[in-house]
Amino acid sequence: MASLEEPRRQSSKPPGIRLGECVYGSSLSVRTYQAIVLIVTFLAYASYHASRKCTSIVKSVLDPESSEMRISSWPASVFLKANREKLRASSDGWAPFNGADGTELLGEIDLAFLSFYAFGMYFSGQLGDRLDLRLFLTAGMVGTGLFTSLFGAAYWLNIHIYVYFLVVQMFAGLFQSTGWPSVVAVVGEWFGKKKRGLIMGIWNAHTSVGNISGSLIASAVLRYGWGWSFLLPGLLIASMGLLVFLVLPVSPESMGLNRDRDGLLESFKKEGVEKPLLRQMNGDKEKAVGFIQAWRIPGVAPYALCLFFSKLVAYTFLYWLPFYISRTAIDGKYLSDQTAGYLSTLFDVGGVVGGILAGHISDRLDARAITAASFMYCAIPALFFYRAYGDVSLYVNIILMFFAGMFVNGPYALITTAVSADLGTHSSLDGNSRALATVTAIIDGTGSIGAALGPLLTGYISVKSWNGVFLMLMLSALVAGLLLTRLVIAEVAAKIERARSVNSHMRLGV
Repeated sequence: MASLEEPRRQSSKPPGIRLGECVYGSSLSVRTYQAIVLIVTFLAYASYHASRKCTSIVKSVLDPESSEMRISSWPASVFLKANREKLRASSDGWAPFNGADGTELLGEIDLAFLSFYAFGMYFSGQLGDRLDLRLFLTAGMVGTGLFTSLFGAAYWLNIHIYVYFLVVQMFAGLFQSTGWPSVVAVVGEWFGKKKRGLIMGIWNAHTSVGNISGSLIASAVLRYGWGWSFLLPGLLIASMGLLVFLVLPVSPESMGLNRDRDGLLESFKKEGVEKPLLRQMNGDKEKAVGFIQAWRIPGVAPYALCLFFSKLVAYTFLYWLPFYISRTAIDGKYLSDQTAGYLSTLFDVGGVVGGILAGHISDRLDARAITAASFMYCAIPALFFYRAYGDVSLYVNIILMFFAGMFVNGPYALITTAVSADLGTHSSLDGNSRALATVTAIIDGTGSIGAALGPLLTGYISVKSWNGVFLMLMLSALVAGLLLTRLVIAEVAAKIERARSVNSHMRLGV
């Protein structure tokens, strides 16, 4: 096994790239490689998120009997009794989740998945800075596909053992943790800092695109049996893993490019940075940054803790929104499980807009913390209005859900992409550029602990009242914003000082 002090093992040229060069008779251009990187990593991580949506879509099928408790926090309506009987008759559920403690059990398997995801994230970052990222990412995607499919296989194998579902989710979480540090590190090899917030905000739409596609796929096949809602996303991510193995160019060096000779270094200089995002020319001789050293980079701890609460909110929606919608009387009517799954995609559509908007604003203002904190504060009234008025009509629900998704996912996308890239190349590293995957893993891994906690608490709190769930989410959004206060003050002070300096120079010029 490689020592933790060894540099990353160099990736070989992917077989698909070699075949393409043989067919065309020449090497690919830098721009072509960059396009391949953006497209392949986008599809790869979208498939990761698509495979995560399965459990949220099938929850109401596995645990249909618990609807009485879910609805109790809403005002009674003339439709209540009739719809309870309708929901009860729709399905007998699936043992062991159709018992009195079904909701708690579903919350616990979410916790198992996300806990092991968070645990694996810290190690994945360290491994990602040392191994061939193409092979590492491929293994993670194939493994994720395998265990996602194994969860769905319980439907055909007639498995009702709780431990089986728990263990499968644990391994699925571990394999899922390989994704984010790997794709961010690969993108970081090929792109500089200019407009990083906007570019990564657009690229980060893969999260919402994956959630949307996962919801649509799982909902579309739900009528044929809930096992299909796991099997198809599992096959999807495994096939995307094969695509990664065949064509993903990990770094310019692995493609036989010289950053100086082939113009890569010059392109980064034109963008206002002295070095590429991840490596210098002597990058292969650098030692990877240690875990503790990465935590000491200024800004890593507050952003990591902020993401803890931000992902708590985002993942509660990710895992429970379809369930919540199907148990909520919208304009006096209850939606089917399939329709609730389709409707929940509007939250992710808002997330796409929020991620791009947050990235663009942070670029224009040159203020990551101000942008992230502002979005988190705006999420508080958005969550309140969605809870209070989301049942008025379908159109009101859609509009409020869209804005909730925009403000919740905006800072989440910004922190996990542009902010992580900024901190992974911080000046305190003294030119050592081997930190991006580790920093990304620390920030997203800490956030994933919150992502594990939110769905678990929701499983228990929702039994008594959904009002309590939304109160938890609003308080989490508030704390997430407050954690960035020190960085916000520093950014404001820097802007004031810069403005004073400009005014001073203008006076001297006059």
